[in-house]
Amino acid sequence: MRIAAYNVENLFNRARALDPRNWAAGRPVLEAFESVTALLEEPVYTDEIQAAILRELQRLGLRNGDAARYARLRQNRGRLLRRSRNGVVHVVAGGRADWIGWVELTTDRCDELALANTARVLRDVRADLVGVVEAESRLALKRFADAGLSEDRRPIYPHVMVVDGNDERGIDVGVLSTAGYPLIAQRSHVDDVDDVGRVFSRDCAEYHFRTPSGATVALLINHFKSKGYGGKLASDAIRRRQAARVAAIYRDLTARGVGHVAVLGDLNDTPDSAPLAPLLTGTDLRDVSTHPAFDDDGRPGTYGSCTARNKLDYVLLSPPLWAACTGGGIARRGVWGGRNGRLWPIYDTMTAAVHAGSDHAAIFADVSL
Repeated sequence: MRIAAYNVENLFNRARALDPRNWAAGRPVLEAFESVTALLEEPVYTDEIQAAILRELQRLGLRNGDAARYARLRQNRGRLLRRSRNGVVHVVAGGRADWIGWVELTTDRCDELALANTARVLRDVRADLVGVVEAESRLALKRFADAGLSEDRRPIYPHVMVVDGNDERGIDVGVLSTAGYPLIAQRSHVDDVDDVGRVFSRDCAEYHFRTPSGATVALLINHFKSKGYGGKLASDAIRRRQAARVAAIYRDLTARGVGHVAVLGDLNDTPDSAPLAPLLTGTDLRDVSTHPAFDDDGRPGTYGSCTARNKLDYVLLSPPLWAACTGGGIARRGVWGGRNGRLWPIYDTMTAAVHAGSDHAAIFADVSL
C-alpha cells in the first residue's frame, strides 16, 4: 500500500491573490480579506468595527464599488454599505443579522499544461491513498480524477471525497483512493474548538478505508495555517493549536482500537518547529522521511527550492504502520526547481514556472500490511 500527500495548488480555479508571480500585491490582499471576513461576522458593528470594515474594504478596492481585481463584495439581501454620490461611504448594517453577504476573492483559471503535470505527478507516484491539499471542491477533484487519471477509460481513483472546510478561498482537503481501498467512513472536524475558539483553518478531514486484506486504515488529512501572511506569533500559535488538536484526534482513534492511522498533508512548518511539537514529539507518530529506506534524492524539502527549511509536507505513521513501512520518497519532477527550474530533473513539458504541477512535491510512504 502506498500513502501519499500532495498539495495540488487548486485544480481549475485559483484566487488571483495566491499567484506567486505577484505575491507583493497578493499578500496584503489576503491579509485584508482575512481581517474583513472576521469583522463581518461580528454580531454588532460598533463605530470601531465600522471604521475597520471600511479600512479593509479600501485595501481590497471595494470601498467605492462591489467588484475589484482581487475581490468582490456580495450584498445578496439587505445592505452593508451606502455609497453617496459625493463619495462618502457609510456602513449601514448594524451587525451580521442585518444583511446577507460576504467578501470573496476573484479567481483565474489554472494553466491547462500545469493541470496535466499535476496529473502526471499522481500517475508517477501511483499511490493507493492520496491526501489532496487545496482542492476547490469534490466535483472539481472528481472531474480532474475522471478525466486526467484514467486507464482503459476507467478512473484510477474511483473514490473521491472533499468536504468543504473553513477556508473561504476555496482551499479544501480531500482524498483519492483506488478501487481496492473503498472509503467506508468519514468525519469532519471543521467545528472543533479549544479554549481560544475554532481550531482548523481548513479541516482535519478524517477518512477510513478498507484494504484488500480487510484491515482498516484511517487518514487524518490537514492543511495548517500558512506562514505566508499575517504576523509570525499569531500564525505560529494557530499552527500549534492545530497540531495539538490533531494529536488529540489521533490519540482518540488509537484509544478506540484504530491502529493503522496516518496523519498527512501540508503542515506549513518544519520538523524542528515549536508549533508542530505537539504532533511530532508529543505522540508516537513517526515521520516517513526519517525511515532508513526513505529516498529524498538529497533534498529533504517538499516546497519551493526543497531545502530543509522547505520541508512542509508530511506522512506521519502510527506504530503499526511504521512497523510495516518499507520506505518512501519525494516526487518533485512536477516542481519548478529554482529560478531556472533546473535544481533537479523536471518534466519535459515544463518550460516555464507556470507549467509546474504544483509548487509542492508529493511525499509518499510504502507500507506492507
